Amino acid sequence: MSKKEKMDKCSFCGREKKEVNLLIAGIDGHICDRCADQAHGIIQEEVKAENTFDLDGIKLLKPREIKDFLDQYVIGQDRAKKILSVSVYNHYKRLTQRVDDDETEIEKSNIILVGETGTGKTLLARTIAKMLHVPFTIVDATVLTEAGYVGEDIESLLTRLLQSADYNVEAAERGIVFIDELDKIARKSDNPSITRDVSGEGVQQGLLKLLEGSVVNVPPQGGRKHPEQKLIPVDTKNILFVCGGAFDGIERKIATRLNTKVIGYSAAKDADQIERENLLQYVSPQDLKSFGLIPEIIGRLPVLTYLNPLDKVTLRNILTEPKNSVIKQYKKLFKIDGIELDFEDGAFDYIVDKAIEFKLGARGLRSICENIMNDAMFDAPSEEIESLNITREYAEEQLEKSGIKRLKAS
Repeated sequence: MSKKEKMDKCSFCGREKKEVNLLIAGIDGHICDRCADQAHGIIQEEVKAENTFDLDGIKLLKPREIKDFLDQYVIGQDRAKKILSVSVYNHYKRLTQRVDDDETEIEKSNIILVGETGTGKTLLARTIAKMLHVPFTIVDATVLTEAGYVGEDIESLLTRLLQSADYNVEAAERGIVFIDELDKIARKSDNPSITRDVSGEGVQQGLLKLLEGSVVNVPPQGGRKHPEQKLIPVDTKNILFVCGGAFDGIERKIATRLNTKVIGYSAAKDADQIERENLLQYVSPQDLKSFGLIPEIIGRLPVLTYLNPLDKVTLRNILTEPKNSVIKQYKKLFKIDGIELDFEDGAFDYIVDKAIEFKLGARGLRSICENIMNDAMFDAPSEEIESLNITREYAEEQLEKSGIKRLKAS
């Protein structure tokens, strides 16, 4: 075959140049657009096969190793991190469990995290997701309603898990689901109402079968937009559920319960030892029931733990220490423009003081920093400067200019 004939044909399928849309030249051959598309499809299938979850080759991380990883991204909250680490570790062991002669079956222990806004509940979940070798998804309980009403069905939780597992049902059945904002589906009132509580108690009733463990028919693309789709049965028996919520106002329930037990001299001495600034550490299932969770769902979340409120020292560390801290993010943004950004300690102290004043937790740090840094981020890229130093005086001036002080908590 002559060199000219080689140049006019695809080296893979033999089609001539006039039969294809595009013929791409190589060193000693050609490939047409059709063969290129087919090759791309083969590569995608191979990559997908390599990235599937290896259920038999799961690396068993010990609780201390899991907590060490969490420590790199989450400051403080040692109690919650230990409980999460042990629960995830036990979940891994359940996945690798072999049936013994005594037929002892390890049951899963679903978890519920109680903590004020901005204390790190969702961050803990996202950080665990970075290190897991099982499917993991974070879902929001606020959008859930009973079947037949506007909103998402309960089964949509498992749709997200299926998607994170690339629709590998066997892998999804061994995954972990973090249900955020659980407190938003609390029962609105103990008194019966003429209207249905379709996003409260009704959702809790629907969650029972998922938390306990049962075979649920899951719409792979979401339930209501594609009613013709074929449902996929998913067994939730081995799916670990971690729930989180701020439970705003539950401190009053805890305080009421603690005060009712203050009877007699010895009880009065015990009451003096109660830390009034952190009542969440005394949270119990009874308080969750008073808040509006039904007893059945509390029983299916046997591990109850809390997150401490963030004090000044913790907020100061959150600002600078984690791998993805707010200050490190700003420094990287300026570094891209060739500018070295530096903060004085006084600026850090001012930011932390304002975050405590506004009572927004760790999220408040980002809001305050955005208002302080906005003018600098606007002007610096256009100016030929090599470094920028943020002082306390500059931070005060920018925050005063932004008007954010109107957010001051009452």
